[in-house]
Amino acid sequence: MSNGFETLAIHAGQEPDPLTGAVVPPIYATSTYKQDGVGGLRSGYEYSRSANPTRTALEEALAAVEGGARGLAFASGLAAEDTLLRTVCKPQDHVIIPNDAYGGTYRLFAKVHERWDLHYDPVPLHDLDAVAAAMTQKTRVVWVETPTNPLLGVADIAALARLAHDNGALLVVDNTFASPYLQQPLALGADVVVHSTTKYVGGHSDVVGGALVAANAGIGEELAYHQNAMGGVAGPFDAWLTLRGLKTLGVRMDRHCDNAERVVDLLLAHPRVTEVLYPGLPEHPGHEIAAKQMRRFGGMVSFRVAGGEAEAVAVCDRAKLFTLGESLGGVESLIEHPGRMTHASAAGSPLEVPADLVRLSVGIETIDDLLADLSQALAG
Repeated sequence: MSNGFETLAIHAGQEPDPLTGAVVPPIYATSTYKQDGVGGLRSGYEYSRSANPTRTALEEALAAVEGGARGLAFASGLAAEDTLLRTVCKPQDHVIIPNDAYGGTYRLFAKVHERWDLHYDPVPLHDLDAVAAAMTQKTRVVWVETPTNPLLGVADIAALARLAHDNGALLVVDNTFASPYLQQPLALGADVVVHSTTKYVGGHSDVVGGALVAANAGIGEELAYHQNAMGGVAGPFDAWLTLRGLKTLGVRMDRHCDNAERVVDLLLAHPRVTEVLYPGLPEHPGHEIAAKQMRRFGGMVSFRVAGGEAEAVAVCDRAKLFTLGESLGGVESLIEHPGRMTHASAAGSPLEVPADLVRLSVGIETIDDLLADLSQALAG
C-alpha cells in the first residue's frame, strides 16, 4: 500500500520503540556501542559518526518523502554539498551552476573547490541552449536550484535531467526553497537532491542541518562512504529536532503558501515596489514550468523597491514583525537585504544580486498582521 506525503513524514523510519513502545524515536546520545563479540555489531551500529539510530530514523524519513533510495543527514547544508562534490567529482572536472545560486554554494565553488581544481561556470539554467553550450567533456554535474535564492528563478528539472544524462553528467537539485512537499526532483529525473534542512524541513529556526537523497542505491552507497569518511554528520539531537519538524512540513507549507500569495498581492499594488519576484505570478518567466513541477509556489518572495539600495535597507530596518535576519523557512517571517547579507560573498561576481532587492521568508503568522507590518515598512 502506498502512503501519502504526510503519512510518510510522520511514520517513515519512525516505528514505535521496540523496548518501550515510545512513538517518538529516542535521542541516542551515545558515541559508541557494545559489540556482541569482536566484529559482532548489534543492528549494525559501532560508532556514531558511522551511524546513529536517531540519525537513521531521519535519513529513512527523508528518503521516503523525496522518493529516493538513500537519505543522508549532515551537520549543515554546506557539509552535504561539500560531501556530494567530493564524492562525484575529481580535480579538473567541471560543474554547471545557476547564475543566481545561493551565496554559500557560490562561495564553496569559488573559494574552496576552485583551489582543488574543480571548475565551474554560472549559467542561466532557464536557457537550455545556454546549458548545452556550457557542457564540456569534463562536465560531471549540472547543479540546479529551483526556485533560486534570492531571485526566484525557475529551471525545468525534467529537461535539464535529460540534457545532463545525454552528456554523461549527473543532475543535482537543491530543493531547499520548494521542500519535498512542493517538489519531487527525483521523480523528474534528478540523481541527487540537496537540502539545507535548517530551512523548511526543520521549520522552526532551532537547528542547523543538511541532507542528501540519492535516486539509486549505487550513488547512495558512495555518498554514505564519504559521509562517514569525511565526518560532517548530524548529531543525534539535531537529527531528532529535524525529524520533529519534518512531521508537520505539509501543513506548514500550505500556510506558508497561503500567506505568501497574500503578501504578493499587497506588493503588486504598492507604488514603492518596482518588481515582485514570485513563481506563482502568471507574468513570471518560469510560471508555466513551476506550475508543472511544483504543487504550489512556496513561501519565498523577493521584491525590488524604488529608491535603490538605501530604501531597500530602510525597508528591512523598519519592519517589526518581519524579523531582520538571515536564513528562511521557519514558522516566523524574516526579511533581509541579500546584497549585504546572505549574498555578500557574491558581490563583484557574475552572481551579484540587485542592490534594491529585498527577500522575504513569509511565515505562518496571522496574515493581517504580516500585511500591516509590510505596509508600514514600505510607507517609510
